[in-house]
Parts: sequence; structure tokens; C-alpha cells
Amino acid sequence: MLKLIYTARHYFEKHGFDVSSRFSEKLGLRAKNVRLFFIYLSFATLGLGFAVYITMAFLLNLKDLFYTKRSSVFDL
Repeated sequence: MLKLIYTARHYFEKHGFDVSSRFSEKLGLRAKNVRLFFIYLSFATLGLGFAVYITMAFLLNLKDLFYTKRSSVFDL
């Protein structure tokens, strides 16, 4: 049971922070500041910040399914 908890924790730590770092790259901010913003927002709005975070994660994954970067014209 404890191994399952550590595995889930490792998965969320590895993939969960990707939303903040990608969003911070788009805004030109440090990822630390974006993460703090979501933490403060979730405390201030009693979970609404977490809902926004999950929605953005879903939208980023959806965007990755439709748009892919191609390095050249010959990759078509």
C-alpha cells in the first residue's frame, strides 16, 4: 500500500509541475511564482484555483494532441 502511495506521489510530482512550467514560459515568469499564485489562489477561493489548474492541464494536453512542432517542411 505504501509503495502505491509513493508511486502516485512520484507520478504527480513528475507530471503535475509541467503545467506551471509551461504556463510560466508563455507568460515569461518564473515557474516558482506561478506555483505560488496557484497555491494562494486555492487557499483564497477554497479550491477554485485547483480547478483552474486541472482545467489548464487538460487544455494543454488537448493542445498537444492537435498541434505538433515540426522542425522542417519535410516532416509532413
